[in-house]
Amino acid sequence: MIPEASYDVIVVGAGPAGSTSALYAAKNGASVLLLDRKREIGSPIQCAGFLPDASEVQALLRDARLPDTLKNYPDSCVLQRIDTQRIVPPNCNIKEFAVRGAVLDRRRYDQFLAEQAARAGAELMVKTRATKIEGTTVETSGVFGKHRVKAKAIIGADGPNSLVAKSKGLVLKPESREISVAIEYQVRNVDIDPSALEMYFGKDFVPGGYAWIFPEGRGRANVGIGIRSGMAEKKISAKEYLHRFMRDHPLAGPKLKHSIIMNVVAGVIPVNGAPERTATENTLIVGDAAGQIFATNGGGIPPAMIAGKIAGETAAEFAAGKCRLEEYDRRWRAQFGSALETSVQARQLMDGVMKSDTLMNAAFKLISPEQMKVMQCGKLPAPVKLGLQALNRGKK
Repeated sequence: MIPEASYDVIVVGAGPAGSTSALYAAKNGASVLLLDRKREIGSPIQCAGFLPDASEVQALLRDARLPDTLKNYPDSCVLQRIDTQRIVPPNCNIKEFAVRGAVLDRRRYDQFLAEQAARAGAELMVKTRATKIEGTTVETSGVFGKHRVKAKAIIGADGPNSLVAKSKGLVLKPESREISVAIEYQVRNVDIDPSALEMYFGKDFVPGGYAWIFPEGRGRANVGIGIRSGMAEKKISAKEYLHRFMRDHPLAGPKLKHSIIMNVVAGVIPVNGAPERTATENTLIVGDAAGQIFATNGGGIPPAMIAGKIAGETAAEFAAGKCRLEEYDRRWRAQFGSALETSVQARQLMDGVMKSDTLMNAAFKLISPEQMKVMQCGKLPAPVKLGLQALNRGKK
């Protein structure tokens, strides 16, 4: 494929944020070029892939306007339906709550999203990397050769180390940047509850984060951990922590005893919220590139797609001369910005108690299952906030 010399909108990255941006820009009349550096959309996978039911997302983010592709997608994208979430503190006193959702086949889901964008009129170029951004010109290199393509607006959906964000100064200050290191295995031959998500806590297994077991159907699961390197033991890698969890955890170990590792995924997750600006006069960023991740659980698909819809609509309006591109920043923050900020506050409060299993057990004792559920999407009930503040004061 040879791209045109110019487009209204160029989207860099065809994950959920980028494909949603391209879809809504194209649906609103813009000419769109969607680039992705992967040879195959959705492969390798990028995360564990749990997607809450749209009704759950809407109930917790009441001001958000959800994209259609978050509400409706083919059954072929679903590996396992979920109805329960379990939280396992260090003392293994389990708490659980009902949650509807699905563990996705991210390869199929990401391809579904990219296909919807293409059907709406976006041009898709795979195995094509954005190598340089100058003003509104994007230089690309890949299987279709090297090109220089102009745009009225650029959307950066190119992940936590976004070239687009760096080229436009849309990044957190170094002292504010906080990441979690994640590693996960797709495994088979496990003995787990097929309809429950499980999240495990404890400084000896997952310092500054949590481990998870997400069922993928027929004795399969995604097993992983997200840890903060600054809270880990010296010279102990994330992989070593994951192996320790799978081998030695009193509840998880027996379930995973005979597991067979089929795939390995590793990456970083930004957990300190969005930068002060997510848009310039000709560029905006979305999804992981914009830190649009709930810091309490690392959940990124719903906020990425909600912001993607806003990004695409705003870029199309801008290309038609109907608004300034900076309007995007105000729009997405109005829909879920406060929840994102609150999730960072909650994570920071939890940081203080995560250095001690005793404090962690006390924290999970004071948080009810209902409160745990709303915290997943950036709510921080006042009694929980006061309790965590008291625990933090008490440890000093």
